[in-house]
Amino acid sequence: MKITRVEAIPFAIPYRKPLRFASGEVHVAEHVLVRVTTDDGVVGVAEAPPRPFTYGETQAGIVAVIDTIFAGQVVGLDLMEREQIHTRLSRTIGNPTAKSALDMAIWDALGQSLGYSVTELLGGYTDRMHVSHMLGFDEPAAMVDEAERMRDTYGITTFKVKVGRHPYRLDTAVVRALREGLGDDVELYVDGNRGWSASESARAMAEMGDLGLTFAEELCPADDVLGRRWLVQQLDVPLIADESVVTPADVTREVLGGSATAISIKTARTGFTTSRRVHHLAEGLGVELVMGNQIDGQLGSLCSVAFGSAFELTSRRAGELSNFLDMTDDLLADPLQIHGGQLVARSGPGLGAVIDPDKLARYRQD
Repeated sequence: MKITRVEAIPFAIPYRKPLRFASGEVHVAEHVLVRVTTDDGVVGVAEAPPRPFTYGETQAGIVAVIDTIFAGQVVGLDLMEREQIHTRLSRTIGNPTAKSALDMAIWDALGQSLGYSVTELLGGYTDRMHVSHMLGFDEPAAMVDEAERMRDTYGITTFKVKVGRHPYRLDTAVVRALREGLGDDVELYVDGNRGWSASESARAMAEMGDLGLTFAEELCPADDVLGRRWLVQQLDVPLIADESVVTPADVTREVLGGSATAISIKTARTGFTTSRRVHHLAEGLGVELVMGNQIDGQLGSLCSVAFGSAFELTSRRAGELSNFLDMTDDLLADPLQIHGGQLVARSGPGLGAVIDPDKLARYRQD
């Protein structure tokens, strides 16, 4: 089970419509497919979605760091040497999605080699998760229409609403329109992507106090240390840390510092190895977890549900697992299907992901 080859393949697939939010917008999924091959001929895969406005990574940068640094550090190691692999990757600062995709591809190869699914290897709590859909910036009526379509077509009843534009004239009006249009049977929470100040966040959340929101996420900048602590004291719902918790040390800082009361795990930025560390840390600290979305394609979403369904704590809440529906196409030969508001993890060895070679040839950029 020794690693013999690591590949980083850039590809680009357009979205049907751009996803807009406070810190940026995405028109095309310019991602990287990471493949790990072993001496037994097993091939593990994962997806790296660069987000330069969040982590500073680009598609070209991910390919470069994997080709020139990470591949040489892991080739020759056994798939079971996961701590050695983690230690070697950690020598390089930053590059979270590049490290995470490589980590998850190795787990995929390990599961295939041992005959177990990644979910079973991680914990095996269940095989599915309820799905939350992320709604990007648009006019209130358009966002209500999208939510209704997701509910009626896929059975999705949990929605994360992007806010962070103008907190009083527009953002609160959007959330109110969603509550009035969808009724009380759906779950709503808001994500500011650091777009408001602490005082704007407090006022906006007070204005939405009658809407029954479940969470608020990253409403104000992570470096507003005192403002975030003050904001947490004003809220009557958990404040989710997302962009501010890229590492387990960040989780400790935000929770013990009083700047967050819940954590978003994104396998795209912490892989399976570090996501497991974050899970155990959050479990010990007694904070809630949600599975977040890095505007992943189907392969990235498959990784998220594989991890989220492995543990009781992460499977309690709906995971953000549906934004691949906004893409015009994808790489998987057997596309993911959402039924009854749930996404099921693949039951075969590894992740159960098979890449369609014709689609990869069509969309690859190298």
